[in-house]
Amino acid sequence: MAKKPLKVGFDLDGVILYNPVRVLRPVSAFLSKILFHKKQTSFYIPKTPFEKFIWYLLHKSSFVPARGLSNLRKLVQEGRIEAHLVTGRYASLSSDFNSWMKSIDAEHLFASQSHNAKNEQPHIFKQNMIKKLGLDVFVEDNWDIVKELKIQTRPKIFWITNFLDRRIAHEHKFANLRGVIKQLSELTK
Repeated sequence: MAKKPLKVGFDLDGVILYNPVRVLRPVSAFLSKILFHKKQTSFYIPKTPFEKFIWYLLHKSSFVPARGLSNLRKLVQEGRIEAHLVTGRYASLSSDFNSWMKSIDAEHLFASQSHNAKNEQPHIFKQNMIKKLGLDVFVEDNWDIVKELKIQTRPKIFWITNFLDRRIAHEHKFANLRGVIKQLSELTK
C-alpha cells in the first residue's frame, strides 16, 4: 500500500517567493506596539486606493521565486507531499497574486492556491485554511503569525526565520525554503 503524502501548506511572500525586506518584520512589530499600543496580533488592512497602492509596492519586494522551489516540485512529483499555497495577501493584490501563480506554474505544483480575498486578518485566514485543508505542516515566515498558528492549529508550523529574529526559539526553524524542503524530504522517506 502506498504511503499517504504529507499535506503541506506554504505561505507565498518570504516562503515560495524570496523577500529580502522581511528582515524588517521585528522592527515593524515593535513600532506597531509603541505607536499603536497593539497588545494582540493584528495586521493593517489597506482601504483607500492610495493605501492599496502602497501595499502593492511593498509586495513587489517579493521579486523572485525562492531557491528550493525546484526541489519542492520534485517532492510533489514523487507523490511524497501534497502542497497547498495559502497566502494572507489581501483582495487588492489579486492581480499580482494571479500573475505569480502563472509565473511559477502553481497549477502543476499546488493542489490548491488560496489568497485572502475577503480581507480577513491574515493569521485568522490561515488558521481557517489550515483546518479546512487538513494540513499536517504549514510553512510561514512571519513570527507573529507563527505564534498564533502554534496556539490555534494542530499541524507542525515550520518557520523560515530571518537575521533579526534568529535568536527566537522555535522547534521547527529554518533559514530558507531549501532547509524546509530538506526536512520534508526526511519526514517523507
